[in-house]
Amino acid sequence: MALITSQKITDFYERFKTIEVTFSKEIIEVTRLITAQVYLKCGGDFWPCVVYSTSFQGAKVVANIRSGLVQKLQTTNNSISLRLCFKKPDVDAPVTFFVSGRISGYSPYGGSQDIALFSIQFTQRPPDDLIEIMGRVLDANVNSAKRREERLLLSPELIRKIGLMAKETAIFIQGVPRRCILRDISFSGTKIIMMGIAKFLSDREVAVRLDFEDPRESYSIKGNIIRTEEVEGRKELVALAVQFVDGAIPMGYKVRLNEYLGYTKVESRPDYADTKEASKPEPAPKPTAAAPKPTTAAPAAKATTAKAPAAAVPETPSLPEFPDEPFTMPEMEIPFR
Repeated sequence: MALITSQKITDFYERFKTIEVTFSKEIIEVTRLITAQVYLKCGGDFWPCVVYSTSFQGAKVVANIRSGLVQKLQTTNNSISLRLCFKKPDVDAPVTFFVSGRISGYSPYGGSQDIALFSIQFTQRPPDDLIEIMGRVLDANVNSAKRREERLLLSPELIRKIGLMAKETAIFIQGVPRRCILRDISFSGTKIIMMGIAKFLSDREVAVRLDFEDPRESYSIKGNIIRTEEVEGRKELVALAVQFVDGAIPMGYKVRLNEYLGYTKVESRPDYADTKEASKPEPAPKPTAAAPKPTTAAPAAKATTAKAPAAAVPETPSLPEFPDEPFTMPEMEIPFR
């Protein structure tokens, strides 16, 4: 996880302070919220609660009103503190902090007479830990739309920085796993190379498996094959452009790419839907003024012609050897999201 400076935290706060994030199952997993360690503190006593949503200005929590919480709030003039607890991947101990606020109101939750949804208005800026954790998610969500077409060629350095376990992975075509190699990835899709025939793979619904480490995460992202290309010199191979299905891209995947893109300038390339990448000829160099001729004649030198270096031959991708027995996936199967 990249380090966040105080300037970046301030930027997160100013940009996203009014945006409310609902704690769905996916957001809980991405932020690593420890739900069993979330409490309301009122007058020195603690009440367990569930965080429904939060922003940098307030939060909504679900709590039991039959436990004496409402009566306690009357004695403290609705003053309260929200205790939050998160697990950071690079820290052994959980990160715990309090956010001071006031209860601005509550209403029955889900038609229950025992459970209520409390609205909390923060009375001060929340701790930097909360701004950092939620800011990463919000920033990744914004950039996934703004920079969706920036494709990252999977070099060894990039693989190490984003924590991808290997370029070799699996693509599920009609539920059947096939070995493939990742060439590049982006927020919106990926390009892979696999053994196959292009005409039998066009316009197929697929799912691409991506395995990451530090921390260990696996995703199976739904997509569609929108373009096929031949691999020069390898008739048995085909290159596939896969465009991910909007709404099916995991937030954890977005955060990983955004962590890298936030500190690296990446050249924007055409969309996966484009059939060819546009190429513009470089402008001819402007003529420069000729140097003045010397007054004394120099001895003639033998003219030599410099040979242009040979053009570099692009590396031909190679797939791992295919054994005779059928390919089997790792033990843990990741369902489609």
